[in-house]
Amino acid sequence: PTRKVIRLSSGVYDDNSISAVAIAAHECGHAIQDKEAYGPMRIRSSIVPIVNFASYAGYIVLIIGIVMRSFNLIWAGIILEVAILIFQLVTLPVELDASKRAMKKIEEYNLLDSNEKVNAKTVLSAAALTYVAGVLSAMLEILRLVLLYGSKRR
Repeated sequence: PTRKVIRLSSGVYDDNSISAVAIAAHECGHAIQDKEAYGPMRIRSSIVPIVNFASYAGYIVLIIGIVMRSFNLIWAGIILEVAILIFQLVTLPVELDASKRAMKKIEEYNLLDSNEKVNAKTVLSAAALTYVAGVLSAMLEILRLVLLYGSKRR
């Protein structure tokens, strides 16, 4: 978004499969979100630096806390992991909306026939489910950390 460029992998750019069309349209959906200043995307973009730090430092702080037997450092590490969960929660509607916009543009420009559109929706739904899985995974990881270390005062 900062460079106002849509980047596609060569596997998507050089392919004319239904999946490639769906993925390219999804990325165009993000460009439209950026152009229209879509709220959740703006929030996501604004918290990227915090999340980059949290993803780098979270487990380091947690491990240091465990080694040093520091309850406060352990909780600091867990809180940094919560920042990643928040980012994923904000990302979910951004990705779902980009896929919705993608299908609208595929239909508007008649890029696929009716059978192919069904398959494109399947591709976009599968992609969205990876983000749902990411949210659930982050939630379970935080729960695991809290159960393992959250109540241990040493």
